[in-house]
Amino acid sequence: MNLRKRHSLLIVSSPSGAGKTTLCRRLVARRPEFQLSVSHTTRPPRPGEEDGREYHFVSDAVFDSMIDTHVFLEWAPVHQHRYGTSKNEVTRIFAMDKNPLFDVDYQGTRSILNAYEKAISVFILPPSMAELARRLRARKTESEDAFRTRLGNSTRELENYGLYHHLILNDELDKAYADLEAIALGQPRSRPAPTLLDVERLIAEGSSLQKDGATLRAA
Repeated sequence: MNLRKRHSLLIVSSPSGAGKTTLCRRLVARRPEFQLSVSHTTRPPRPGEEDGREYHFVSDAVFDSMIDTHVFLEWAPVHQHRYGTSKNEVTRIFAMDKNPLFDVDYQGTRSILNAYEKAISVFILPPSMAELARRLRARKTESEDAFRTRLGNSTRELENYGLYHHLILNDELDKAYADLEAIALGQPRSRPAPTLLDVERLIAEGSSLQKDGATLRAA
């Protein structure tokens, strides 16, 4: 039997700080039929991260070699570093008889959808861009330049909402998780989905926030 036809592939994306990693981890903890795909990255590990758990941390030279030998299903530059999903990682999850769960950006989403047209894509929205900036600040894992890069990239990520089959508003974690689990299981959601107007509002807020340096510093 073709494993690609037996399993569901779920892609989850969001701007940095909108909560996709937290939601993905909760899904795999509560729904063991899903397995989080572990990406390779050239960024250094943050405090508390372990190689092979959050990411496979590799050098630029190793990443270049993986590109040259066609190891990746998808890869892209993101926030001044590079991230990629290996084909072997997907095969590993299929062999476990589980559904791959991808925590990637819009570039990775496009590549995975091209390879697996039946994959389901989900985009997580923050309640506001000011709240997104606050969450990024609260993590205390980024330099000022990295913070500004991630916040600046958020608008571009929002502009690619059209790649996604579903939008989820992460205004309350439990409600956002309930939405994600319902989508993952093919069940009805208990509340209305965000609309294009919600996305447009966030894009406008992001542009204003970038122009307002004082607000950005205080976020």
